[in-house]
Amino acid sequence: MEEYDAIAEQYRDSKRLPFRDCIERYTLFELLGDIRGKSILDMACGDGSYTRLLKQAGASNVTGIDVSSEMICLAEEVERQHPLGCKYVHQDVSDFVTRETVDIVVAMYLLNYARTGQQLQRFCQVCHDALRPAGRFVGFNDNILSPRQGTVSWRQYGIQKSRVPNPKEGDAIRYTITNSDGQEFQFKNFFLSPDTYRDAFQRAGFQDFRWLDVMLHPAQRGNPFWDTFMTNPPVVPFAASR
Repeated sequence: MEEYDAIAEQYRDSKRLPFRDCIERYTLFELLGDIRGKSILDMACGDGSYTRLLKQAGASNVTGIDVSSEMICLAEEVERQHPLGCKYVHQDVSDFVTRETVDIVVAMYLLNYARTGQQLQRFCQVCHDALRPAGRFVGFNDNILSPRQGTVSWRQYGIQKSRVPNPKEGDAIRYTITNSDGQEFQFKNFFLSPDTYRDAFQRAGFQDFRWLDVMLHPAQRGNPFWDTFMTNPPVVPFAASR
């Protein structure tokens, strides 16, 4: 929490990096499809960037939850200045209990903060229990499926990752993000194996959990700038249903 309170503004500004729009945002909304009239929880919402985009895409109501008070302050300030009807809750997702179940849970980079299989299962359980029957769980994660082979640099996209070779359960993954203005900031994710993820989703009660491929916006296809990212993506989307 303290780590993200300290970098709240830099993390917000990183949403302007080109990969956010051309790959991350495009992939998420392709996976979600038509969300008009849907109720959505945005877990680990940060400054509310996706919370707002989900509402603008036609969701009937969207609530963002984040453990960082500074992130929630940024989100609420935007809501005050440009009201959309988004709601925000300052709370650890692990402790969140919804009063009403929703159609969709979105989690952009929530699960990769779990240091243990037990904590990962708790995240998954909270998201599962927040969903109506047949509700969907969609998000992004650190790419645990593609361990770094040799030297792979995502510097041109504003991303650097470092971790020990052959990581073990709970080993830290250090991200360094360089924003368009040259500002750098860091944060940690944690490695858990694909088997640990599969087991956590299954024990939480999810059906058809699957890792998916990142997608590139059609306007950028054929642009060699994106070749490294698409060949060896540092992040990966996922989906499951209740």
